[in-house]
Amino acid sequence: MLTGIVGINWGDEGKGRMVDLLSVDYDVVCRYQGGNNAGHTVVNDKGKFVLNLLPSGILRDDTVNVMGPGMVIDLKHLCGEISRLTEKGVKVTPENLKISDKATICMPYHVLLDCLEEDRLADKKFGSTRRGIAPVYADKYMKKTLRMGDLLHFDALKDRLDGIVEWKNLTVVGGYKAEPIRTEDMLEWLKTYGLPFKDFICDTTDYLEEAVKNGKSIMFEAQLGALRDIDFGIYPYTSSSSTIAAYATIGAGIPGRRLDEVIGIMKAYSTCVGEGPFTCEMFGEEAEALRSAGGEYGAATGRPRRVGGFDVVASRYGIMAQGATSIALTKLDVLSYMKKIPVCVAYEVNGVRTEKFPHGVELAQAKPVYEYLDGWNCDISGARKLSDLPENAVKYVQYIEKATGAPIKYISVGADRESYVKVF
Repeated sequence: MLTGIVGINWGDEGKGRMVDLLSVDYDVVCRYQGGNNAGHTVVNDKGKFVLNLLPSGILRDDTVNVMGPGMVIDLKHLCGEISRLTEKGVKVTPENLKISDKATICMPYHVLLDCLEEDRLADKKFGSTRRGIAPVYADKYMKKTLRMGDLLHFDALKDRLDGIVEWKNLTVVGGYKAEPIRTEDMLEWLKTYGLPFKDFICDTTDYLEEAVKNGKSIMFEAQLGALRDIDFGIYPYTSSSSTIAAYATIGAGIPGRRLDEVIGIMKAYSTCVGEGPFTCEMFGEEAEALRSAGGEYGAATGRPRRVGGFDVVASRYGIMAQGATSIALTKLDVLSYMKKIPVCVAYEVNGVRTEKFPHGVELAQAKPVYEYLDGWNCDISGARKLSDLPENAVKYVQYIEKATGAPIKYISVGADRESYVKVF
């Protein structure tokens, strides 16, 4: 079984929590795109963890984890992430973590360029996490990056790195008037943070193809959501990689394989970190109440998330883009304080009502059209089956299911691993 776990909306839907829950049934968990620009928060019997680069399956003792060729890897950040895990008793070894030799290394100068550009843009900024993601993906497609496999031939790195640094300084020094990058500093950084991973680096295509042939079950874990996809998201306020399920097997290293199942993750309300159009956004006290109830602060950045009611228009579009075969609805318990729950059922663009998700200027001009559903005003964190939920909570779930056209298979009612309802 090859299963994709993907975000339906703007990211931050709770994918890490669902991957941690469902990974018990999988032999391998793969991250197939992105870098440390988003985080997956997982709470289980070992504690609370924020994972930026490592697949969430790393918290399962018997699961093998793969960082695929579609990823961009900040080696220093990965070292720190692994160190924090091992301090809590989580094992990370070459046996349970495989890093693709084709994955791209996110260098310190990528982070520098990200920060310099955001500063230059000032109030026109894209809302970057300032972790070098856009610059490193740009360099990847310029064919001017180092890959993890280059660490296996460290003596041959210097000549290639010399050329890259010379080229990069044309922008750093000539464009931004910043201090030049030095090859010696970059080599030292690679030696300090890269060489410890030599035993983890392998051809993930060979590994995963063998796993498929041996009947292993594989889960593909996405970062962010459909609306942050570089092609199909709210461009230019997107990530710089492909977040959709169709890219999963490519980014993991087995492009000739197809997914058997796609589980889309979406919250019972809407959240968004960063800039860009967010039609259903709440403001003021109403927003702060929802933000506080849901603990809505970015796992990677700590930034307060923008919040709003559930957005049917955006969610229906995300489900289509992801090809989701079922849905896991997260954080239903957060809405328990509301007497009336807002649901954005349509947009109004230039005075015209539409249920189709627009792009570009039209999306920026869109206004929400709301309906309100009755709340349930009680604690539902102890629910473990659908009949445990109050009537209005069930009606809310059924309303969303009908409005989006996708069957809801799981309902999260709390942060703990076992706090969920399986519908079918």
